[in-house]
Amino acid sequence: MNTVIKESLKQLVANRHLLLVISLLFILAITFSVIIGLSIHPSELQLVSHYSAFGLTHLYRDQWFYLLVFVAFELIVVVLHSILSIKILVVKDCSLAIAIAWFGIGIVILGFVMAMAVLNVWTPI
Repeated sequence: MNTVIKESLKQLVANRHLLLVISLLFILAITFSVIIGLSIHPSELQLVSHYSAFGLTHLYRDQWFYLLVFVAFELIVVVLHSILSIKILVVKDCSLAIAIAWFGIGIVILGFVMAMAVLNVWTPI
């Protein structure tokens, strides 16, 4: 197990383009997680947690700590896409690994946009 991880990291360092994309993925996810985390404020009020076109109210409320899921989502995406990219680099192809890392960046950006949209929704109680 230890030799597999070391060998995978050696191949990652040898492939500079994938290393750059994964580094960008980590930097974006950590930056966005900090921004989202600092935008969440604890309160006794129930906050708008998500929006749906289905249902009667369209805006659903939950406790403030539900919004921490957005931070966890960013971190989970970066870990899973990095592991998947490295595994595909070792097993299959460099271009597919780079594409998966870029998709990870797209998902992180989309998650950040969605989180900021939910955090900026204001509706009177």
